[in-house]
Amino acid sequence: MKIVVTGASGYVGQNIVPILRDQCDKLILVGRSPDKLGKIFPDLECCTLEELSSVAHGFDRLVHLAVLNNNMKGTEAEFHKVNAELTYQTARVAEACEIKTFYNISSVHVLDEQNQSLYAKSKRAAVELLEDLESIEIINIYLPFVRGAEWIGKLAFLCNLPSFVAKPVESCLLALKPSVKMERIADFILQPQSDQNFVILSEGQTQNLAYRIIKRGLDLLFAVAVIGLLWWALLIIWALVRFGSQGPGIFAQERVGRYGTTFTCYKFRTMQQGTVQAGTHEVSQASVTPIGRFLRGTKLDELPQVWNILKNEISLIGPRPGLPVQKDLFASRQAWGVFDIKPGISGLAQVNDIDMSNPDKLARWDARYLALQSLVLDVKIILATVRGGGQGDKVK
Repeated sequence: MKIVVTGASGYVGQNIVPILRDQCDKLILVGRSPDKLGKIFPDLECCTLEELSSVAHGFDRLVHLAVLNNNMKGTEAEFHKVNAELTYQTARVAEACEIKTFYNISSVHVLDEQNQSLYAKSKRAAVELLEDLESIEIINIYLPFVRGAEWIGKLAFLCNLPSFVAKPVESCLLALKPSVKMERIADFILQPQSDQNFVILSEGQTQNLAYRIIKRGLDLLFAVAVIGLLWWALLIIWALVRFGSQGPGIFAQERVGRYGTTFTCYKFRTMQQGTVQAGTHEVSQASVTPIGRFLRGTKLDELPQVWNILKNEISLIGPRPGLPVQKDLFASRQAWGVFDIKPGISGLAQVNDIDMSNPDKLARWDARYLALQSLVLDVKIILATVRGGGQGDKVK
C-alpha cells in the first residue's frame, strides 16, 4: 500500500501518520513547506503539491487533511480557496498521477445544512466540485471528535487520574458527543474499499455503558411522567378515538425492532378500521380519521408507546420501527447496521422530513443517527419534535 497525505502537520495528521507509516509500503507527505514537515517526520519523504506527480505516480491512496478550520482567521474567499479550490486542485493532481482513491476528510458539522460557518460552507462546496472528477474514486469521510492516544487541551487532566476514576468520567464525556479513534480512521484508509463515497466514521455509543444507562433513565423518566401526569389526557384521547369512528381506541401492530425481531407496537388509532397493513405512504388520505389527522400532526398518537418503552422494546429517540411487510426497508436497514439500536418514537430522519416512502434514503439517515448518536443529539431531536418536526409519515 502506497499513500500520500496532505496537511500532515495538523492534529489529525500528526497522530495518524505514525500509524499509517507502520502499516504501508511507502508514505509521502505533501505541504507548502516540506522543510517544516521534515522536522516533524524526519524519516519520511516530503514534497510540495507541484512535485507530487514526479514521486507518487500510481499510488493507492491520497488522504487530504489540508484545511482551514473554524478556529483559524480568514475571509469567506480565503476559506473557499483552501477548503474548496485547493481540495479540487489536489484531487486533479492525484487523478493525473493515476492515484486510485482520494479521501476528502471533513468534520461532521459539514453535514448540518443549517451550519453556515465559513468552514462548513467551503467544505460542502468542495464536495460539489469533486463530483466532476470521473477518473479517480472520491470518498468523502466525515469525522466527529477525534481521539488520539492521550487526551489534550481541557481534557488533559484525565491522563493524570487513576484508571478507575478516569474510565467512568471518560464514558460520561463521550456520551455527550460522538467520537472516533485515530486507529479507526487509519484502519478504514488501509482496508479495501466498498462503493460508498459517503462515510461517517464513529465509534458509536453501543459500547458506551454511561450513554446506555443515561438514555435508558431518560426513557423511563419520560414514560413514568406521561403515565403519572397525563393519564387523564390519555383517557380523553382514547375516548375521542374510540367513539369518533368505528374501531378500538388503541391500535396494536407488529413492528420490526432491535436485531430485526418483531414486537407489538401500541398507538392511538388514527386510521379507519380495516385499513390495509402497509406503510403510511401507501395509504390514502381518506383512510385517516378526523381526530387522527390532529393526533398524527401533534404526535400524540405515539403516547401509548410508553408501554413499549417500559418493556424496553423502544426508546424515546431512535429510528422509527417499520412493518414486517416493508421488505426493502428491512434489507436497507440491515445493510446499514441500523438494527443494532432500538427504534424510537421520534428520530433524526423524521425531524428532517425523511419518511418511509424512500427506504434506502431513510436507512441512510438512520445509519447517520447510529454514527452520530449522543445525548446532545438526542436532546436536539426531542426539541425539534416538540417544535413540530417529525409529524408522522405522509399518507399517499
